[in-house]
Amino acid sequence: MDFAARKDALETRRLALAGHLREVEHALDAPMPKDWEDRSSERQGDEVLETLGLNEMEELRRIDAALARLAEGTYGYCQICGDQIAEKRLDLLPATPFCSGCAA
Repeated sequence: MDFAARKDALETRRLALAGHLREVEHALDAPMPKDWEDRSSERQGDEVLETLGLNEMEELRRIDAALARLAEGTYGYCQICGDQIAEKRLDLLPATPFCSGCAA
């Protein structure tokens, strides 16, 4: 398993998420329009942005945990059963802490 490539991919994704979270935060901090109809639409958009931001923060936590496992030398092993996680699974979900059997 190429740990350097995995680390690079995780760090690249982390940077992208952090940048997008700053954009979301900036959009949420923007002043509300004075018109009540526009304000209603803005609130709906803000709810979507908040949900997206929460999901991205959770993904950041998973990436940080995966980077910590890389540093510890436990990356690629299931945190429940200890078996090695299939490379195909790590290709799809590089931050996953579980093998497919334990994740189900």
